Amino acid sequence: MTVIDTTAVLHPLVDDSASQPALHEETFPAHLAARELLLTRGEFELAVLRGLVTTVHAPGGGPRHVTRGELDRLQAREGFSVTLSNQVRLAGTAEAAELLGIAKDRFTRIARAGLLAPARFQLNRYRSVVWLYFADEVREFGAAHPDLLVGRAPEPMSRRLRGGEDLRPASWRDRMHQHLLGHAQGPWERAAVTASFLDPADVAEVVADPHDRALLNRLRHEPTSARPGAVPSPGELLAEHMMCAGVPEEIHGYRVLLALAVSVAREEVRDEVRVGS
Repeated sequence: MTVIDTTAVLHPLVDDSASQPALHEETFPAHLAARELLLTRGEFELAVLRGLVTTVHAPGGGPRHVTRGELDRLQAREGFSVTLSNQVRLAGTAEAAELLGIAKDRFTRIARAGLLAPARFQLNRYRSVVWLYFADEVREFGAAHPDLLVGRAPEPMSRRLRGGEDLRPASWRDRMHQHLLGHAQGPWERAAVTASFLDPADVAEVVADPHDRALLNRLRHEPTSARPGAVPSPGELLAEHMMCAGVPEEIHGYRVLLALAVSVAREEVRDEVRVGS
């Protein structure tokens, strides 16, 4: 069963005002913030994904920044760099299984059932998808669900897996959807985040107004940073594929969320017009 959190669309995870730096507060782009925290760029991005580092809208627009106050807060902790690095350490299937003391096949079944959301994915040299998980979350899962580490899996779960269910892509999308919603500024950006997880044909069916669709398309999240006109790499093509909801139940969920989000955005625009008139 695919579960998509609907609350953040109507009730943002982060208040927009909280994502704005205080007046005249110094802010740092990602590469400088990572340097201040003694992290690699990849570690920094994962720390933001886990909510360990709070970012704000950049004063002049563009990629998000980190305030001086946030850096001071993190640097005040003893051993802050080592602690952050450990909190964002990734584990592949083999290491995750070892952390839980179970066989690789058993861990794969747990992940396919959607019980652990991947943090990242990549292509190996055989062009196969490799899923990576936060090691901390793997350990937390083992402590919370020791019954799933031994004996037979619950029959409903086993039945779905025998039917070919694999919720790893959907679990990753749900994590990314929540993350991007938390960084969106305003109702139309939140609607555009949800639209980013749907095929354009689905968006067109849900959002009939061409002007609304054009706005969503302009604001939508792009998973790759390829140069315009450049031939996409296999990794970039995979990222585009992974961003799009893949099973009917998941697609239906995002369609419902998009309809709700657009309705909220339109209502807010109407309220602003009424207040301004």
